Amino acid sequence: ERREMRSATQGEKAALVQKLREEGYKLNYLLDAIGLSRSTYYYELSKTDKVSERNADLSSEIIVIFNENKKRYGVRRVHKELLNRGFRVNHKRVQRIMNQLALFGKCPKEKYHSYKGDVGKVADNIINRDFNTEKPLQKWTTDVSQFNLPWGKCYISPILDMNSNEIISYNLSLHPDMAQIKDMLKKAFKRFPSVKGLIMHSDQGWQYQNAFYRNELQKHGIIQSMSRKGNCYDNCIMETFFGRLKNEMFYGFEKDYPSFESFSNAIAEYIDYYNNKRIQAKTKWMPPSKFREASMM
Repeated sequence: ERREMRSATQGEKAALVQKLREEGYKLNYLLDAIGLSRSTYYYELSKTDKVSERNADLSSEIIVIFNENKKRYGVRRVHKELLNRGFRVNHKRVQRIMNQLALFGKCPKEKYHSYKGDVGKVADNIINRDFNTEKPLQKWTTDVSQFNLPWGKCYISPILDMNSNEIISYNLSLHPDMAQIKDMLKKAFKRFPSVKGLIMHSDQGWQYQNAFYRNELQKHGIIQSMSRKGNCYDNCIMETFFGRLKNEMFYGFEKDYPSFESFSNAIAEYIDYYNNKRIQAKTKWMPPSKFREASMM
């Protein structure tokens, strides 16, 4: 223990003395035992006070950002949001303060894979894992994911823009049927009527082989692309979104949604947050919708 104390910094020694003083030990005895002068002790305490004071405003803003985003942000996003708000701060300092405050963002869990059945192939894999785009409305992707809740199962079917990561449209339903796909497409084309030449990528699910789905894409001049059979990596952008969605508002919160209506409201709130508030590295630390608007100006 004495060897460890000899290698301790003056600040660490001062902190130990301060702690032991609070337990009733006399200062003079502590300073003699630890080998620290009185002047050095008070100097180290004043430095600690100044650091705490300097971090007070920053800590307060970090707590605000963390809570505004419902405890979903980790160090990287909190740091970028601080920069967006005019703070000049190193990410290591942000990490240190968040650790001190016990603020930890959501960590990814295993992704859900929804490939079903032994199906054929009706379109080539045009994307072929090339997710790069020059601007929005060039490549979209879609898939269906399942939620298991205490009262039953429900399914989400979204369309995601590969450039901005924006959710273009979605449908949440108790049944993974064509009515869900029709509603999703209707909402997407209402928002963006002119998408000729756009590529729509999916897996080989039965929904995307359906005549209605294929005809709707052709009607709007969209090129259909399909993953290889059962290969989730061919549509990893959508898999990533599903993992993020479930990790940030579903896993551990299942009992917070006692009905389909309450869960539907929570999904709508999350997607609005995701599109319009949640910053991402891919979108230059802007929300997806803001990034799309800036890209199309």
